[in-house]
Amino acid sequence: MAEKFLEIRGLHAAIDGKEILKGLDLQVNKGEIHVILGPNGSGKSTLMNLIMGHPKYEIIAGSIAFEGEDLTTLKTYERARRGLFLSFQNPEEIPGITVENLLRTAKKSIDGENIKIMAFKKSLEKTMATLKMDESYASRYMNVGFSGGEKKRNEILQMMMINPKLAMLDETDSGLDVDAVQIVSAGVKHFHTKENSCLIITHNTKILEHLKVDHVHILMDGKIIKHGDATLIDEISENGFLHLK
Repeated sequence: MAEKFLEIRGLHAAIDGKEILKGLDLQVNKGEIHVILGPNGSGKSTLMNLIMGHPKYEIIAGSIAFEGEDLTTLKTYERARRGLFLSFQNPEEIPGITVENLLRTAKKSIDGENIKIMAFKKSLEKTMATLKMDESYASRYMNVGFSGGEKKRNEILQMMMINPKLAMLDETDSGLDVDAVQIVSAGVKHFHTKENSCLIITHNTKILEHLKVDHVHILMDGKIIKHGDATLIDEISENGFLHLK
């Protein structure tokens, strides 16, 4: 039997008093790649933020569990320590903190172990090479002066270095050119193993071409209205979402 990672049941959620999710159910098992597709405003980013514990969003009803533990009352940093990771659609700039220092501090906090600096540096350099990132970016302030594509690549760098159990990617490929999408896709493929899982929101299916997608979910009007395998991606690419209403 597949080992459950993420289990969401009957999730209703709101922001500023407006209900966005209206009874959502989702299960992601260990080792799987899930893709969520849906039109703008359907609740995709709301779902990701709720799983990660963003305080701006309110759970009205339902539950979110990870490895059998109810996440509802946990802070965002506590969820990160449980193995959750969210790659942002619009990564923030953090002046005064370098990429290397942030990653080393985050990894130490999550793993609860002292970091051997030289070993960490070698691992960081190797991972940056995989993503075709110049080593100099390690000593730059987090995302400050980075282009849109560099910020997205930096998100994947964080994912690969932190090595979470469940990586959630919220349109990490948006605004990227073809070469950058291929690099990001290669990074996700390099990260994914039978020991972790991915939950991906995307409008650009190019990022999925080199990934083995296990399940696809269509989210519309706050509910998942259809489940399928990777062939559902082609169906949506050809026919759009309106034919599902």
